[in-house]
Amino acid sequence: MTWHPRSSGLTRWLALYQELARAGGGEPDAGRRLRSWAAEAGFTEVTSSASVWCFASAEDLAWWCGTWSERVTTSAFGERAVALGLSDADELENLATAWRAWGEQPGAWFAVLHGEVLARA
Repeated sequence: MTWHPRSSGLTRWLALYQELARAGGGEPDAGRRLRSWAAEAGFTEVTSSASVWCFASAEDLAWWCGTWSERVTTSAFGERAVALGLSDADELENLATAWRAWGEQPGAWFAVLHGEVLARA
């Protein structure tokens, strides 16, 4: 994921997002690894591609930032962060505030890159 303008709050959110995913046994950056994982698994025909989500309109940014500002404070994301000792309620509230403030910035832009593969043995 990448965004503009820079935000220390979103930078911290991304680090927390990655920590939580890995703590649960996941890999938040799996998309970039799919091609190599498919080859390691023995697939001989691997076609790689990518797609992207882009949030740049006022409507899209309001939805995306609103979603994340709620998730960090009122969902399993925040609950797990606290339970695992990776964050606390004050930091989560600060992250929610950072999401809302960042989304109001002129020229705000957020993108999520998705790695994809089609593989055959």
